[in-house]
Amino acid sequence: MNSSIFDMLGPIMVGPSSSHTAGAVRLGLMARKILGSKVKQARILLHGSFAETGKGHGTHLALTAGLLGMLPDDERIRFADRIALQEGMQVFFENANLGEVHPNSVEFFLTGTNGDQVKIRGCSIGGGRIQINQINGFPVECTGEYPTLVLQYADSPGMIAEITSILASDGINIAQMRVSREGRGRRALAIIETDESLKNELVEQIRRLAKMERVMFIEALN
Repeated sequence: MNSSIFDMLGPIMVGPSSSHTAGAVRLGLMARKILGSKVKQARILLHGSFAETGKGHGTHLALTAGLLGMLPDDERIRFADRIALQEGMQVFFENANLGEVHPNSVEFFLTGTNGDQVKIRGCSIGGGRIQINQINGFPVECTGEYPTLVLQYADSPGMIAEITSILASDGINIAQMRVSREGRGRRALAIIETDESLKNELVEQIRRLAKMERVMFIEALN
């Protein structure tokens, strides 16, 4: 397997650990992007080494910084808790056993300033890289390395064809797509990673589909 310079040298970041700092910042940032608004309140469950050694590595600050929209090299990370207070964002941490998951795992329960709520589970897998494993109870695989559509809709015949047709009409190439559902005819979730960014008009066209319940577009993480 080929290694990138990023893999060999690690990310540019503030803090002692790529998993506990850079990865944690990206997890918070990805969670904020999935929520789709500024965070008003966050309840965060820490699992495994995040729970055991996170305090010493600054994981709490890193996760909070990501929720505020900061990147891993932001010098303000060390002051993230104070900045959150200043911006009126409430953050609560708990240690928890999330089961058979990666040791650097976290679960977010977020409420946005627009009133939207979302539950997100993810992990920091090393070298600053992350993976989102669950959104609102649906199993997913999302890394933030590509522009990503997160679509929640009522499962019905032809929905995937309609979505992919809209993307194809604008020359958007799908890198990866994963679909899960609660059951036939019930809620479904599609994660679509694309090679190109999406125009706002295209996202709005997908949002207007009859069975669509929620549309989130996430630009690739830096």
